Amino acid sequence: MCLVAGVVLCAASAAWAQAPVPDSQQIEAKAQAMLSKLTLQEKIKLLGGVDGMYTQAMPSIDLPRFKMSDASVGVRTWGPTTAYAGGVALAATWDRAFARALGEALGRDARARGVNFLLGPGVNIARSPVSGRNFEYLSEDPYLNGQLVVPYIEGVQSQGVIATVKHYAMNNSEFDRHNIDAIADERTMREIYLPSFEAAVKQGHVDAVMDSYNLVNGEHATQNQFLNVKVLKGEWDFKGILMSDWVATYDGVAAANNGLDLEMPDAAFMNEKTLLAAVKDGQVKESTIDDKVLRLLRTELRYGFTDRPQLDVADATYSVKDRAVALQGALESITLLKNQDHLLPLDAAKIKTIAVIGPNAWPAVTGGGGSSHATAFAPISMVTGIGNVLGPDVSVLYSGGLPSPEEIFLDTHWAGSIQVQQYENAKFTGTPSTGTERRLAEWHYVEFQRAGPARSVRYTAGFKADKAGKYLLLAAANGGDTYRIQVDGKEVLNQARGEGESPKSAELDLSAGQTAHIVAEYVPNAAGLGFGMGVAYEPEMISADAKEFAAKADAVVVAVGFAPSTEQEGSDRTFDLPWGQDALVEAMAAANPHTIVVLNGGGGMNVMRWLDKVPALVDAWYPGQEGGTAVADVLFGKHDPEGRLPVSWDRAWTDNPSAKWYYGDPAKKKPMQTTWETGKLHTVEILPAVYGDKLMVGYRYWTTVGKQPLFAFGYGLSYTTFKFSNLHVPGAAKSGSTVTVNFDVTNTGNVKGAEVAQLYVSDPSAKVSRPERELKGFEKVRLDPGQTKHVALELDARAFSYWDESAHNWKIDPGKFVIRVGGSSEDTPLVANLTLQ
Repeated sequence: MCLVAGVVLCAASAAWAQAPVPDSQQIEAKAQAMLSKLTLQEKIKLLGGVDGMYTQAMPSIDLPRFKMSDASVGVRTWGPTTAYAGGVALAATWDRAFARALGEALGRDARARGVNFLLGPGVNIARSPVSGRNFEYLSEDPYLNGQLVVPYIEGVQSQGVIATVKHYAMNNSEFDRHNIDAIADERTMREIYLPSFEAAVKQGHVDAVMDSYNLVNGEHATQNQFLNVKVLKGEWDFKGILMSDWVATYDGVAAANNGLDLEMPDAAFMNEKTLLAAVKDGQVKESTIDDKVLRLLRTELRYGFTDRPQLDVADATYSVKDRAVALQGALESITLLKNQDHLLPLDAAKIKTIAVIGPNAWPAVTGGGGSSHATAFAPISMVTGIGNVLGPDVSVLYSGGLPSPEEIFLDTHWAGSIQVQQYENAKFTGTPSTGTERRLAEWHYVEFQRAGPARSVRYTAGFKADKAGKYLLLAAANGGDTYRIQVDGKEVLNQARGEGESPKSAELDLSAGQTAHIVAEYVPNAAGLGFGMGVAYEPEMISADAKEFAAKADAVVVAVGFAPSTEQEGSDRTFDLPWGQDALVEAMAAANPHTIVVLNGGGGMNVMRWLDKVPALVDAWYPGQEGGTAVADVLFGKHDPEGRLPVSWDRAWTDNPSAKWYYGDPAKKKPMQTTWETGKLHTVEILPAVYGDKLMVGYRYWTTVGKQPLFAFGYGLSYTTFKFSNLHVPGAAKSGSTVTVNFDVTNTGNVKGAEVAQLYVSDPSAKVSRPERELKGFEKVRLDPGQTKHVALELDARAFSYWDESAHNWKIDPGKFVIRVGGSSEDTPLVANLTLQ
């Protein structure tokens, strides 16, 4: 018996030892002792990574190197893994408990691979739906982000793995990300863009922070004194490690003096050559170097990395246990946006044949592209998931529905030969070499290539329409390449220089016999050419089998939206759906009235062309490896759709409050000299992007101007109904005190379901302009039919505060506040006034 107890106690002790311990005199003494044994050269060496994903080892103090992994939705870097519904899908769950479970699962996956640093979560605000990395982040609201990131971090770090919150800060776009200067006033930063990081540091006690690529108010984040020294390490008292994003350091001395502790993936700037000389001539203090090394040592000691192996074979590399976590996240995040005439849930008993059509139907789309993309062992596609639910007696018909870009490029019949002019520079000047081509099909997806010799190519072609109607002009080039295309003298497409690009399309309305004159000017970045262009007649672009299957099926599921090749790190995506998908949805809806559209993507997208033609619309976000199962369970009523929108959906990109400001003003570009990337001094152009939308992000804008988006923040349909009642708010309270808001939520339908009760605060008597309402509380409530649950939400002083720019602090203006409770930012049936005295 004692032996058994001893084993149990030892196991519990070992599990507890995984979590970081608080700072102590013993840890400080050991870190100082290790520091004292290092030469200045050795200290500097520790400030840069090695071999892509490791910190430096230091044999003189018995310090091994420590392992990192990309993250957010899975432990990506070291082979196949469990791929979860993370990022924006996590935000769509509105579930703190799931965030904790997700963090713990990621921590276990990291330990199973010997990973010390998990490079996630990302918490940047979804300011615009076109930002290419929104899917990795969370929501448009800083409070929701903060409430989810804290348990996520606590979960990861409870497993003995350092979480890394990123990308600090203002990384709200991906295009030209090294040269974008995000310009925002302090109040906008404090109220919208910094609170998620603040919560991660002050509440979640995250032990690593990653600086972003972009500039903020004129300085790159990795050398930004305001962000790193004043706010992060000063006001927030961050004690951990501040690292750069990969190849995001631009000046070694400036980075060293302005807070950066660790340059990744190697010491391109914070190296011995730069910093040894800087210390000797007084540009950098040795105490500054010491502080960075001590941060590394203290953190690693607190986790016991030097006392135990990080690889824990008790955690499975292929984890059946964590498949359940992945499925839970997918189920909780799926958001029902339209359900006309209660088409959903489908009655499986009445389905004999179902068509699953679209580019995202198979293979499984688990996540977006770039460094967060996790390769799952056995991801479940929508085709597979639906087939598994329906069983062997139902016919599941699958078609991708659309040709590949290469097929369109090769099948285009141009009116005569394509005239080619090639210049030995990037400016289309001088005397070109000339030639002809029959097809433009040199494109094969390449994310980015090293720069080759300067060249530019002009293609001139004609396309004659055989029939009247809509035609699709499709073009593609490799990452790093640029092009612009004119049709009859009008520019219709362009690609700026980016790290990863997907095909772009434009719609042409042509009459029978009309010839469109097309000029494409292409500037390759690499040595080889990688450009493709073609034209297709939209009605004939949809595959014949997709049309036939849709016509014969009892119901059609159309799986469209974005994927790793069309929404990814390094470039922004379009607001419109990827090429051809609108036409595919229209064709399926025309063939079958029981058409359900299931979307993948990191935020809002343009569905206006066909929304009124389909009875049901489902947003599956990026649901991870179990997405196909989760979608099928929701479509057939095995699980109530309980996701709620973490972002507002605009009808058009131009409706978004950031649209006017998002791409900056190219006329105001400023030259800056740097040795970044090339190692040689050269000039780059910095693009100022003013955040002129200020606090008016997402629902803050819509509720303030009194208009409604297509779908509101917090919105989501259910197979049941809910009622809010019995709101109780104290009539008055002392300014700065905690206020408790009480109310009831009742499931008034016939199905078990979950509602997200949301609390918004308005400050109509404020002395400054404030958004009409702001989210300050929420709770996910699970209810059986007829069940009522009492909810109590507490509002602290911060819930009523705004940032006073003159005082540089948070401030409450005493007076009237309005408390609103309901199921979305636009649906708040319970309203009460509160006076803060």
